[in-house]
Amino acid sequence: MTRLSVNINKIATLRNSRGGNNPDLIQVAKDCERFGAQGITVHPRPDERHIRYNDVFELKKIVTTEFNIEGNCQEQKFIDLVLANRPEQVTLVPDVLGQITSNHGWDTIANYHYLKDMIAVFKEAGIRVSIFVDPIPAMVEGAAKTGTDRVELYTEGYATHFPQGKELAIAPYVEAAKAAQQAGLGLNAGHDLDLHNLKYFAENIPGLLEVSIGHALVSDALYYGLENTIQMYLRQLA
Repeated sequence: MTRLSVNINKIATLRNSRGGNNPDLIQVAKDCERFGAQGITVHPRPDERHIRYNDVFELKKIVTTEFNIEGNCQEQKFIDLVLANRPEQVTLVPDVLGQITSNHGWDTIANYHYLKDMIAVFKEAGIRVSIFVDPIPAMVEGAAKTGTDRVELYTEGYATHFPQGKELAIAPYVEAAKAAQQAGLGLNAGHDLDLHNLKYFAENIPGLLEVSIGHALVSDALYYGLENTIQMYLRQLA
């Protein structure tokens, strides 16, 4: 079964909007695990507008499932944070400074030497590495040459086109997933997956190990409650 990692960035955004500790990010992470989530994902950014760097240290103390830290390894502060906490997985994302949300994957061919060097740093520390890629077989094949353990398919395109035709929307992702399998890479996915499109995606993508979901899940929790929402997402993956 595909594992569900809950991205708790939006919980931190809500907390930061009032300057206190409500909602309590650490307690939410504990509850997500208690309600069935199989991982916790965070994506700290340099301005700390949602996840703060100190949050990562506190989360490392209490996460008992899989801790996944996403971010831009072109920032030394991010590299130092990951190495200090040694999560089970680091996901390398090619964000630029001030970017609202991730919106593209790595060009694994143009950035081959850089990625190979950075991946070696994290793997030497015993951390599994995944890199964010667009659903293009050549980018997946390029990723395999860098030494990464996994790729995470950027799924905004799938989510955007799903209402117009799910077969066409998923087609490039199926091809990318096959390329990952052929290259011996593990496969993750994330961005804009939700209760409407997740089941079809999980059923049709070969070798899908993990999805990371935050914005949609937290939004759904406003209506359904956090425990019920996590169970609803898990049923889509069953």
